[in-house]
Amino acid sequence: MLTTLKTAYTDTRAHDLAWDLGRAPLPALACMDVELDGTHVQLRLLGASHQVLLGDDFGGCCETVACLPGSSTPLPLGVSKRFTGWEYEFAARVERLSPSSFSGRAQELLALVADHPNGFAGTFPGAPSAFTALLVQRHEGQIRWRTWHSYPQEGSLVSTRTRVATRARRGTGGAPGPEGASVIPLRRGPAMA
Repeated sequence: MLTTLKTAYTDTRAHDLAWDLGRAPLPALACMDVELDGTHVQLRLLGASHQVLLGDDFGGCCETVACLPGSSTPLPLGVSKRFTGWEYEFAARVERLSPSSFSGRAQELLALVADHPNGFAGTFPGAPSAFTALLVQRHEGQIRWRTWHSYPQEGSLVSTRTRVATRARRGTGGAPGPEGASVIPLRRGPAMA
């Protein structure tokens, strides 16, 4: 689904994005609810950023990639976390493209997401290459999503991949809590592989 966000595009930058897991839902410009084999997923467009909320069978997970004032967690290259009942993996990449490559890539991604039943993208009035797009799927007990955040004024495209999987519970269970985590900072600069 493709929507036009009812707000002007602001001059944010790719390096302004931060990552957070567990933040409360922020005010959204647009939302899309998806049901994936009994798991509720809400895709939330926050402008040049996003939130993805998962149902309770995945610990009520809430991923945020946004410009978060006062955040001390910049957008990492990768994150891996284990909780009592589920695992979370996140990866991010920043591409720098020429103006002609950027426009073509933006249109390609918007067409991909708009035509997918679990795709959701928002563009800004008067700035068709400025968008945030999300695509979510369920496969073999995992929920996976991809996101794209475009910054046409600097020719940057930020893409993320997330995988959340349930794990067999050991012992008596209880509330999910971190068992281990690793965070790899995102390198700034030219396109990363």
